[in-house]
Amino acid sequence: MSGEPAEEETCDSRVSGEPVDEADAEVCDSCVTCGDVAVAVRVVGLLPDGLARADTGAGTEEISVGLVEVQVGDTVLVHAGEAIAVLGRDYR
Repeated sequence: MSGEPAEEETCDSRVSGEPVDEADAEVCDSCVTCGDVAVAVRVVGLLPDGLARADTGAGTEEISVGLVEVQVGDTVLVHAGEAIAVLGRDYR
């Protein structure tokens, strides 16, 4: 340890590991912990134990819905396999 403060990370430096001039760094819309972004998916089925099947547009995935109350047809925001918000509800 040199006693000097660590360089601030940007999106680009986390991906490449190389420091990036702050003026050239793009705005980071991803999680600072894991680098993932949250995506909107539609709930297509409810499963036991706080889980659901979701249509991602490229197939279906099992997600956790323990943090939100969902119904089949809801559009939810998912980060790291966990639904974190209900964006829209299908009232059909």
